[in-house]
Amino acid sequence: MNRKELVDFIADKVDTTKADSERMVEAFMEAVTTTLAKKDSVVLTGFGTFSTSERAARTARNPRTGETVNVSARTAPKFKPGKKLKDAVNA
Repeated sequence: MNRKELVDFIADKVDTTKADSERMVEAFMEAVTTTLAKKDSVVLTGFGTFSTSERAARTARNPRTGETVNVSARTAPKFKPGKKLKDAVNA
C-alpha cells in the first residue's frame, strides 16, 4: 500500500473527503516525525511503538573497492510492533 492508497482507504473508512484524509495522514506523519526528532517515542497501544536508537560511529568497508570508510554516529528511527498487530499478521 502506498500513500495514495492509504489516503483512499482512510477516506472510505471514515466517510470523509480525500482532501481531509490526506490532511489526517500528513498530520500523523508530522506528529511522529517531530516527536522522534525530540528523541521521544510514540506509543500506539496494540499497534506498536515508534522510537529512536543511537548508532555509534564505526569503520566500515566498501564491498566494491575494499577501502575503509568512516561512518559517523547517528540517530536512527525504529518501529516495534505491538501484540495486536503481530497477532493480526500471524492469524
